[in-house]
Amino acid sequence: MSETKKSDTLGTDERVLEIAEEWLADSKKVALATVVATWGSAPRPVGSHLAVDEDARFVGSVSGGCIEGAVVHEALDAIAEDKARLIEFGVSNDQAWEVGLACGGTIKIYVEPVGA
Repeated sequence: MSETKKSDTLGTDERVLEIAEEWLADSKKVALATVVATWGSAPRPVGSHLAVDEDARFVGSVSGGCIEGAVVHEALDAIAEDKARLIEFGVSNDQAWEVGLACGGTIKIYVEPVGA
């Protein structure tokens, strides 16, 4: 069975997909999260990936901070239910200003179980 190194958690999207394939080859259930839309401030561009296996190991990045944790939970739910979902996170400009950020933003992430 392959092991994910700590340095892999922010690997390139190509490496994310390679690791997801390794997990699938090891008979693990896997979900793939993909950034499908952004507006305003977003730390990762459209097309960025995060892969999660049934043991809650993950690799890649779709945002950061608390959003990343929420996406991992959504991915685990997608695996358990064998059902894709579109999730959206956002912060208004006013909310962003209150916590010291320059501007708000919105990110939409498609989370889908992959493999057999």
